[in-house]
Amino acid sequence: MFYTDYRLQFPVRVETPDPTFARALQQAIGGVEGEIRVAMQYMFQAWGMRGPAKYRDMLLNTAAEELGHIEMLATAVALNLEGAPIALQEEGAQDAAVGAIMGGRNFRQFLSAGLAATPADADGVPFDMSHVYASGNIAGDMYANVTAEGTGRLLATRLYHMTNDPGMRDMLSYLIARDTMHQNQWKAVIEELEEEGPQMPVPNSFPQEAENQDFNYVYLGFTADGAEPPRGRWSEGPSVDGQGGEFSIRPMEPMGEVPVLRPARPGSYGQNVQLDDQEDGQ
Repeated sequence: MFYTDYRLQFPVRVETPDPTFARALQQAIGGVEGEIRVAMQYMFQAWGMRGPAKYRDMLLNTAAEELGHIEMLATAVALNLEGAPIALQEEGAQDAAVGAIMGGRNFRQFLSAGLAATPADADGVPFDMSHVYASGNIAGDMYANVTAEGTGRLLATRLYHMTNDPGMRDMLSYLIARDTMHQNQWKAVIEELEEEGPQMPVPNSFPQEAENQDFNYVYLGFTADGAEPPRGRWSEGPSVDGQGGEFSIRPMEPMGEVPVLRPARPGSYGQNVQLDDQEDGQ
């Protein structure tokens, strides 16, 4: 069950409405870096979580927080759009808010939502859940969550740079701070899990002796001339997963054959030259 307090998680105020910024804020709502993404990601991770209940409960608690962030941003969009008339009358086009919308900034905020936010990104593309990662593996999910919060914080800092409105900067400063906490939160889960043993490679429950031992710690180069690939921490020294592997480096050489497929079946309607009844080499 979920509950609402009716009040915003943090104050949202706009001193100078800006429809252009309202469109930019859509990315923080329905973009792949946005709040719908992390809210749904944490929800589905929680709903599928097996193991210690505290991890499920923590995910649900944070997912509920992210729902509140969506509400804040949707309110910010609406406040930035206020002042535009309900009808797109010719004289109304002189209004800065309407002019911005009619200029192609975001028609759907007016046409589909009546000067409000939509569950879409800054280009009006609806969020389709394709970037919600909930694998059922807690370590894999936590690494994905660190990345999600990192890209979300990056977006919020860019939005902060885009506006001089004091209210919007206050709101974004809060959201940026929460992204900082959540990055640390998910990394802390990984560190807590690592108290019982290495968490990499994910999944750590698969027996490593069953994987190809010639390739599990070698950095391969795929340059056309066979030159050695660039060196770094990833190419020499102990592996970072704590499993005792040693990084190495070498150019990759093809080990397989040229693939040869059988001719097409007559019922598959390839061209005649592709079909079974053609002689080899014809």
